[in-house]
Amino acid sequence: MPRILLIDDDAQLGAPLATYFARFDLELAHALHPDQGLALLRAGGFDAAILDVMLPGMDGFALCRAIRKDSDIPILMLTARGEVMDRVVGLELGADDYVPKPFEPRELVARVQTVLRRRPAVVPAGGRLRFDGLEIDPVTRSAWRQGELVDLTGTEFELLHLLAREPGRVWSRDDILNQLRGHEAELYTRAVDIVVSRLRKKLEPLDAIKTLRNAGYALGLAPVVAGRG
Repeated sequence: MPRILLIDDDAQLGAPLATYFARFDLELAHALHPDQGLALLRAGGFDAAILDVMLPGMDGFALCRAIRKDSDIPILMLTARGEVMDRVVGLELGADDYVPKPFEPRELVARVQTVLRRRPAVVPAGGRLRFDGLEIDPVTRSAWRQGELVDLTGTEFELLHLLAREPGRVWSRDDILNQLRGHEAELYTRAVDIVVSRLRKKLEPLDAIKTLRNAGYALGLAPVVAGRG
């Protein structure tokens, strides 16, 4: 059963939400303080984390940054105001999704299930994707740039894997949002540009992602033909 950690200072939220999550075979633990939540995550055993933006001592953005220093665990942010800027900041820091407060428990469960589905899938041996200067392993969710392991968040890996599965295909922002988030794009497509920008920087000096004006994005690297080199 997947284990989810909720970090939220609302003491009344954890128990009823845990009961609801259990209906979907999800185990929810609750930490009231960021330091407690960080300690639990570092101890291991969790498959995703849900962070409230408004936390005592350390806000959710600082907490997300701290988690990303040593973990690529899927992170969902709870944004009390539901403002676009909160979502932008969270995604820039490496969050995988956001849910505005107040939220429906069923929507939160659906978002958690979506990020969990991004975890490693079993693929045939030798299923790595190879391009000039880049190698991607879907099993371990790892990528190597010119032989060096690249530290990617879950969303960054999913975007790279999406582009690499069909090299040359142009993906619109809305198509990418729908593929990565599992629900229809809202007014908010800037999220794609943010993740692309982060991914490009991590893949430098490779010119890995092409932007096609008014169309979208595509992988800009040539596939390595089997038997070559």
